[in-house]
Amino acid sequence: MKTRITELFGIEHPILQGGMHYVGFAEMAAAVSNAGGLGIITGLTQSTPEKLAAEIARCRTMTDKPFGVNLTFLPGLATPDYPGYIQAIIDGGVKIVETAGNNPVKWLPILKENGIKVIHKCTSVRHSLKAEAIGCDAVSVDGFECGGHPGEDDVPNFILLPAAADKLKIPFVASGGMADGRSLVAALAMGADGINMGTRFIATTEAPVHQNVKDAIVAATELDTRLVMRPLRNTERVLNNVAVERLLAKEKELGASITIQDILPEVAGVYPKVMTEGAMEAGAWSCGMVVGLIHDIPTCQDLIDNIMAEAETIIRDRLMGLL
Repeated sequence: MKTRITELFGIEHPILQGGMHYVGFAEMAAAVSNAGGLGIITGLTQSTPEKLAAEIARCRTMTDKPFGVNLTFLPGLATPDYPGYIQAIIDGGVKIVETAGNNPVKWLPILKENGIKVIHKCTSVRHSLKAEAIGCDAVSVDGFECGGHPGEDDVPNFILLPAAADKLKIPFVASGGMADGRSLVAALAMGADGINMGTRFIATTEAPVHQNVKDAIVAATELDTRLVMRPLRNTERVLNNVAVERLLAKEKELGASITIQDILPEVAGVYPKVMTEGAMEAGAWSCGMVVGLIHDIPTCQDLIDNIMAEAETIIRDRLMGLL
């Protein structure tokens, strides 16, 4: 299957693995890339540019296929060494960067000068058009269903994707609710050039996370995610647990007066505890509504092969048969 995304990134299948905190290690990226998709190392999971450089080098020992690095530009308690991380990406020969969060315009010139393709994550048509205007090569259009930060507009992909297709000239992938061949065909039908999957890739054999995390995803239904940090306009979709219920109770009690300091016990330093140690009640961690469609833990190769086979069957047999 050839799309503008497979051509842009030099990959076999139009399937991307988005950046995920404490999931996007070399093992994850290499497994997805080896299976014909585009694997992504999560830059800020590595605490220093030097560690990111080492992770890129480690990934190179696992795959000779294209892979990318995610850089998230979000306001935080401390500003990461973005110039250092970008230099590590350049020195490591990585030619694809997924940006997220704040506008990446400040960093585009140096990335472009070094022949790096940039795909920016957006949660609205207006942000997607802005990414196109500043020179991004592609965008990931993230619907309200997505895990992590869905923005504040609450527009689901059934509306957002065709709306983006009507306006955008650059390629885009659909993100949020993507799990199988049905997702891929639907995304293509609505104008996307591929799909981006996060939560689905956590529930794979190669995902370098605790088994408790994978089991929790398989056990969950589409009703088991919650939106947190809405009063702070930093909305995040997470899997429900005791800590999330406690966080939501604080939001209800404190209302508009709530600050990030009030919820630090539920959001600070959570990912190592959950993803590495398997402490499922440690805090709020990103998870998409797509958990309702995840029922197994395959290898990345089997997952991608099955998606492509199912997509082909749907297109050739079901859809063509309707005409």
